[in-house]
Amino acid sequence: MFPGVNPKQMQQAMKRMGVQQTDIDAVEVIIKTKDSELVFSNPQVAKINMMGQESYQIVGEPKERPLSSEPDISEEDIKTVMEQAGVGKEKAAAAIKRHKGDLAEAILELSGQ
Repeated sequence: MFPGVNPKQMQQAMKRMGVQQTDIDAVEVIIKTKDSELVFSNPQVAKINMMGQESYQIVGEPKERPLSSEPDISEEDIKTVMEQAGVGKEKAAAAIKRHKGDLAEAILELSGQ
């Protein structure tokens, strides 16, 4: 944390001040802003609890990427629409995209209701 400071002594001092720190084994952290996303791959993440208030500390190099207007469509979503509407995979995926990820609307459209 601080150069030249014994980590054990630092933890004891933090404990006396009511600060608890827990490392989180994160693979990726994504922060979505209004216009883009900041993606941290293989970050160092710590959860810090100070007098009942939790905060997170992220250390790593972010890569900025634009926000996608396409919804994330999982295989599970496609299977759900396929089963409920009785259609094939391509039709189900296309309906989900048309309805911007709204499964209920996609099912209703494909069911003719």
